[in-house]
Parts: sequence; structure tokens; C-alpha cells
Amino acid sequence: MPEHTAAAAAPDADRWVTTRVGSAGFRADVAARGHALVVDEPVVDGGTDAGPTPYEYLLSALGGCTAITLRMYADRKGWPLTGVEVRLRSGRSYAADCRDCVRAEVGIGRIERQIGLHGPLDDEQRRRLLAIGDRCPLKQTLSRGIEVVEVTAA
Repeated sequence: MPEHTAAAAAPDADRWVTTRVGSAGFRADVAARGHALVVDEPVVDGGTDAGPTPYEYLLSALGGCTAITLRMYADRKGWPLTGVEVRLRSGRSYAADCRDCVRAEVGIGRIERQIGLHGPLDDEQRRRLLAIGDRCPLKQTLSRGIEVVEVTAA
């Protein structure tokens, strides 16, 4: 990871996700609890395709939360869930939304989701797991809406 992406040491640094972009290009380097992520745009949209787009990261976070929630629930119940596959799409272009965001309301208004449950589950277990998938914390957060506020740096 380039030197400019290292998070500054601070008492609450583990609570912040830090994103930095340089003087040119769309590649953004992200630091989260010591993990390094790259966000970028496809070449066709002027990026270098070094990583997923912001919308793809949002979808991956929702997919990860759904799959992890299902795994935790099945484990707690002792159910024979051998795997979960969550597929998501929005049909929105982050690059197009970014170009239009100054003059229009933009954003993902609808996400399509497919959940594949693997293993010798009975019909009731499958039904319950799909219901639990709707209860994952990130889906609940997105469904309620999020307020983003500016705070002063300490």
C-alpha cells in the first residue's frame, strides 16, 4: 500500500475507516482496522479498474452481512448449512451517478438479491433462513436510511 494510505495512529483509529485519493485518477486507498482495500472505477469510466466501485462495495457489504448472518444462525441452530451464496445487483452506474450528483438526486433505489442455500436443509429450515437473511443488520440499516453528518476532527 502506498505510504499516503497508512492511517495515522490515534486512540480511536480502529473506529474510523479512512479513504484517500491522490491528485489524479479515481483510485482510492482505504484503511479499515489494518485492512487495505482499493476502490476504483472501470477503465471505460476513466479509472484503472484496480478495485470494485463504491456501489460494488456496498453490494458486497450487504452480501457479506447476509451470508454471515445466515451462517451464524445455522450454526446456533445446529442446522446442516454447508454454504451460502448471495448474489446482488443494482443496475446503477456509480460513475454516471457521480457525474449527475451535483444537479440531481442519485443513488441505488432498488437492489435485487438471490440467496442460494446449500446443504441437506428441510423446507422449514430454508424458509426460516431466508427470513433471517432479511434481518441482517446491514439490510435493516439500509432499509431505514442513514444520516451522514460532518463532525469536526479532534
